Amino acid sequence: MRYALLVQGSPYSNQASHSALRFSHGLIARGHQLATVFFYHDGVYNAARLALPPQDEPHLVDEWRELHVRQSTELLVCIASGLRRGIVDEQEASRHGKTGHSLEAPFELTGLGQLIDAGLTHDRLVTFAP
Repeated sequence: MRYALLVQGSPYSNQASHSALRFSHGLIARGHQLATVFFYHDGVYNAARLALPPQDEPHLVDEWRELHVRQSTELLVCIASGLRRGIVDEQEASRHGKTGHSLEAPFELTGLGQLIDAGLTHDRLVTFAP
């Protein structure tokens, strides 16, 4: 089966992001495909380029990036939620006169249309919220 996840929780404030990652690993271990992860509301903090958790805690941004590398999973970030929270790519930073960007590659800024598309084209859409 082809899955999409909707992650609405920030990486270190609640369990949503960690649970979504654990669920992802379980899906893949059972032979399913995790095609898309959409980060919305405070979930956009999962794409923060400057996140530096303590060494004894999981680095969730790195784990999402590794998932993309191993599975070619799309890591989509809601642009409206991102802009409100200071998560911007180079193009948006330039457009708004900012000197730097905060979106970690390979995360991509995108609109809610991509979430709707994932809901229509994937077999399952599973939500992880605080």
